[in-house]
Amino acid sequence: MSFPKQSAGTDEKVPRTYRGGDFSLLEPATIGVSRGPYDNPLPCFGCGIGWFSFIVGFVFPPFWFYATVLYLGNYYHKHPRERVGLAASAIAAMICLVAVLIPVLVVFCLRATQWH
Repeated sequence: MSFPKQSAGTDEKVPRTYRGGDFSLLEPATIGVSRGPYDNPLPCFGCGIGWFSFIVGFVFPPFWFYATVLYLGNYYHKHPRERVGLAASAIAAMICLVAVLIPVLVVFCLRATQWH
């Protein structure tokens, strides 16, 4: 295997790799190589639906429940990188639900005991 000669104007200090006629300055050439589902960009500004729902859920909590439905519906099989964000949103939805239900139940139980 012979390497092609570099022209006089090229920088000798920059490491170059050569593979089948394709040059890459930083890493080996990956032309024609696919990593499967990890090549596609994630929706929602690149952070994925799960993390986007998690962040927006602090302002509008129903987003957590929307992401929980996606998590329980196995949406992460379609986009494997979504699993962690959807799980975080599901946990946040559970904490939110408990944080809302406990005070509501306490208030209704106290009112029920006051009427009798």
